[in-house]
Amino acid sequence: MAKPIPRIGSRRNGRIGSRKSARRIPKGVIHVQAIFNNTLVTVTDVRGRVVSWSSAGTCGFRGTRRGTPFAAQTAAGNAIRTVVDQGMHRAEVMIKGPGLGRDAALRDIRRSGILLSFVRDVTPMPHNGCRPPKKRRWKCVESRVDNKRLCYGRFILSPLIKGQADTIGIAMRRALLGEIEGTCITRAKSEKIPHEYSTIVGIQESVHEILMNLKEIGLRSNLYGTCGAFICARGPGYVTAQDIISPPSVEIVDNTQHIARLTEPIDLCIGLQIERNRGYRYSIKRPNNFQDGSYPIDVVFMPVRNANHSIHSYGNGNERQEILFLEIWTNGSLTPKEALHEASRNLIDLFIPFIHAEEETLHLEYNRHKGNLPPLTFHDRLAKLRKNKKEIELKYIFIDQLELPPRIYDCLKRCNIHTLLDLLNKSKKDLMKIEDFSIEDVKRLLGILEKHFTID
Repeated sequence: MAKPIPRIGSRRNGRIGSRKSARRIPKGVIHVQAIFNNTLVTVTDVRGRVVSWSSAGTCGFRGTRRGTPFAAQTAAGNAIRTVVDQGMHRAEVMIKGPGLGRDAALRDIRRSGILLSFVRDVTPMPHNGCRPPKKRRWKCVESRVDNKRLCYGRFILSPLIKGQADTIGIAMRRALLGEIEGTCITRAKSEKIPHEYSTIVGIQESVHEILMNLKEIGLRSNLYGTCGAFICARGPGYVTAQDIISPPSVEIVDNTQHIARLTEPIDLCIGLQIERNRGYRYSIKRPNNFQDGSYPIDVVFMPVRNANHSIHSYGNGNERQEILFLEIWTNGSLTPKEALHEASRNLIDLFIPFIHAEEETLHLEYNRHKGNLPPLTFHDRLAKLRKNKKEIELKYIFIDQLELPPRIYDCLKRCNIHTLLDLLNKSKKDLMKIEDFSIEDVKRLLGILEKHFTID
């Protein structure tokens, strides 16, 4: 009469049934599957045959308690207890899933006394990994030239989170109107003019009207400071911007711009001063200026005549996003696109001193603590580890096995340090650059390495 075969992997106790002559399994594989509402632990031999298994549900946990770390720890303890009795002293661990119980199950497996060859995360990832956040992009949706002295452009920037569009829009408008340099005629000189409000025989316009026409002339240049130009014309005829003789670095936007009309055959000679600057300048009238025939002109250096911004919101609840619309009008010396680029560069230059100040502070703090670091570098320790533990493959030893404090463990994980090899390949400077990582953490980390691996 054949003996009955005991049940293997009973759902009641989660352990393999006992036999009189238990099979010895010195090495195996531990599979931990952690999902959001349960944790399953399965132990197999090297050939893939199930030796023992357990789950949070078979351990008596119900409802939301099945996904807790304590339930995962209990399930791992029940699954490991049988294989330890059968002589398993070495195992590989495969962890799968994003559940909360994965770390708790791994800690309980390590406390069981089984030597772990390596711990591998086999959680499947989506194709090409997780999708990164959508990048912010800007686009010119409308651009037109109404005439040579008026250009219009409309731009959008998206996506932006709530509040960012208003911050960027206000800053960009102020930078467009106040931080872009322009070129203008700032002074006119003629010895034949007695005063600003006089009239000259043979010229239809008064001196004041001629100065106002010179003020409206648009110029484009790359000069620094000031330069000279002059007008020489003979009547009768019209005097336009084309009659201005200027240096090669200065270009006139509209050559047809009117200056004066000569009704008689006379010569008109006016000396001009051209300057590149930003903002608005109100000329101060002094008596000595009029005595030598020099007349300052109120000038507006700003090439951007107007700038507006508007915001369009879309989305629901906390997922609301914004689109920023920028409208720019220029005087023709710059296109709206060029004005937007220059305003952005000038706005960035205003914040550069704050960046340098932070770098200097970090450099001083690093130099202050630099002398307190242990004299033995991580590369020296890596060489000794390889010398003393040749059989250990460092790339298969995960930092989860080092029993690190939670704060140090989180700091290393954020920097993509997952194995002992990744850790030992980091220099002291690299570790000091880790956020929230101090000198005491470095010393404590070295102490943990000395505890787990003998370094003479």
